[in-house]
Amino acid sequence: MIGRMTGAATRGLLVALLIATPALILPGVAADSTQITALMALLAGFLTFVEYNSSFPSIVEFRDAPPFNRLRFIALFVTVVMITQVIKSHSEVTLLSGALFSLGTIIGNALDFPYSPVRLAVLMLPETASLQLVETIRAAAGLAYLVAAIALLVFVLIVRVLGWPTRHGAFNVWVNLPLFDPTAGGDVISRLQRDARINIALGFLLPFLIPAMVKLASYLIDPIPFENPQTLIWTVSAWAFLPASMIMRGIAMNKVAGMIEDKRRRTYADAETEAGLQIA
Repeated sequence: MIGRMTGAATRGLLVALLIATPALILPGVAADSTQITALMALLAGFLTFVEYNSSFPSIVEFRDAPPFNRLRFIALFVTVVMITQVIKSHSEVTLLSGALFSLGTIIGNALDFPYSPVRLAVLMLPETASLQLVETIRAAAGLAYLVAAIALLVFVLIVRVLGWPTRHGAFNVWVNLPLFDPTAGGDVISRLQRDARINIALGFLLPFLIPAMVKLASYLIDPIPFENPQTLIWTVSAWAFLPASMIMRGIAMNKVAGMIEDKRRRTYADAETEAGLQIA
C-alpha cells in the first residue's frame, strides 16, 4: 500500500510539473496566467494520484503495462520543454534554446513541403502572423514531430523486440483496458483489432485534420491567439502528441488481440490433444 501511494504521488508530481513547465521556464509570464497554470497543475496532479493510488482501474489504460504510459509522458514532457526553449530563444538566448531553435528550424524547413503536416501546421496561423511567429511554429512543429516519431519507433521496438507487454509478467486485460467491455457483444479479438485499426488510421490522419479544424474554428469563432506562448506550446504539442499516442494505442491493442488469439489457439490445441489421449 505504501509503495502504491508513493508511486502515485510521484506520478502526480511529475504530471503537475509537466503542466507548470512552460510557466517555470518562460520569462515574464503574467500573474493571472501563472495562477491558472498552478491550479491546472494541482488538479491534474491530484487526478493522477487518485487514479494510480486506486486498486481498481477507471480511465487510464495500460496502467500496469510499463513502459507504455511512461514513454508517452516522456515524449510529451520533452516536446513541451523543447518548444518552450524555442520560444524562450526570442527573449533570452541561451546555448540550449539557441541550439534547439536551430535544430527545429532545420527539421521544420526539411519537412515544410506542400501538403505536409508541418506545412499545414504553419497554415494554422492567420494571414497577419509575423515572420517571427511563422518561424517559431515551423521550428516547434519540426521538433515536436521528431520527438513523436522517436517515441513511436521506440515503442515499436519494445513491442517487437522486447516482447511487451508480457515481459513483466501476466497481462490483465481488465486492469489495463478499463474502458474496453469484453461483454459488450461480438468476438473480443475482432473488436480489439477493429479498434486498433481505427486508432492507427486516426493517428495518421490527425496531423492533417487538427490544422484544418483549428483553421475552421478561427473562421467560425475567434482565431486562436498563437501570439500567447503557452497557447502555441500546448497546441503544437497536442498536434504532435495525440496522433503518436493514438498510433501507439492501436499497436498496443493489436498486440493484445494477438496475445488473446494465441492463447485461444493453444487452449484449443491442448483440448484436442487431451481428447485424443482419452480416446486412445
